Amino acid sequence: MKNSLLGVIDATSYYQSLEDLLLHRSMAALPIAGRYRLIDFVLSNMVNSDIGSVAIFPKFQYRSLMDHLGSGKNWDLNRKRDGLFFFPAPGLDAVDDGVGSFNHFAHHLDYFHRSSQEYALISNCYTVSNINYRPVLERHAMIGCDITEIRHKGRSLEMYLVKTSLLTELIDGREKSGYTCMKDVVEDMDSGYKVCGYEHAGFVETVDCIEKYYETSMKLLDVSSWKELFKKEMPIYTKVKDEPPARYTSGASVKNSIIANGCYIEGKVRNTTMFRAVKVGKNTSISNSIIMQKSQIGDNCVLDNVILDKDVRIEDGVKLIGEPGQPIVIRKGMIQGALMNS
Repeated sequence: MKNSLLGVIDATSYYQSLEDLLLHRSMAALPIAGRYRLIDFVLSNMVNSDIGSVAIFPKFQYRSLMDHLGSGKNWDLNRKRDGLFFFPAPGLDAVDDGVGSFNHFAHHLDYFHRSSQEYALISNCYTVSNINYRPVLERHAMIGCDITEIRHKGRSLEMYLVKTSLLTELIDGREKSGYTCMKDVVEDMDSGYKVCGYEHAGFVETVDCIEKYYETSMKLLDVSSWKELFKKEMPIYTKVKDEPPARYTSGASVKNSIIANGCYIEGKVRNTTMFRAVKVGKNTSISNSIIMQKSQIGDNCVLDNVILDKDVRIEDGVKLIGEPGQPIVIRKGMIQGALMNS
């Protein structure tokens, strides 16, 4: 069944709770785990499952997403045939129908008609997991399902496997049927389609709010969770950037943290995810936090339960202490000074 699956990633999702982190990027491009973006997980899962054609349907602030994915080279999707495709939503005022909007797909129906793959795998962009879709396809074909919904502990992961021909029928017939997306079809007991469930038993986290983003990031500091998600035989790919290794001074102390390349650390870091080229000053203590790319934290600072977006500057002597599980979020490019904090 190799090359019989078409990948479709819905990157139109937007959650108000994540607004502070989505002002300059789409949800699919949200950084996580030190060097990855949310979309890296489902995209890598597709590539690892022998999917050689992937269509991405973005909507909001997708310039950073396109910059991250580029031609798809890092996922082996820069091909003469098939490969990586972008199909932006027709307008920002388009109705949000849920994951896999038939109205959105309808604007690019010719893509589905041109595709040679017999089946399509439709997925959201914000589920952190490592799933092999080949057993899903094998079971789908063996049982004779019309639609297979992938689930975790009985809960839908908003991932659906369907024949490409049936998908185009659903898109064409959306006005008559009233179905706006795959979820509508699956939840209609009178649809007439045979809907099957496939239970995935591995690590799964759905990032749909600040609290879940923070919780997932903290879970990935646990070695067992990390090993369950990042498997040697099913690697998670991302955009490769050449950076010097992280540098630690004699006064630095780092425990149970993810530290990306290019960081310069003079203070103490505990239970924290730190992205590329972050600078931590002397006598500064950072714990239970997420510090994104190129942020700079001055001397004599205390940060606990904090999320700093990209290019944030924390001046000397600042204290930012959030509640456990309810982090303080500082938006991209902001400057936090001691006087502002008092």
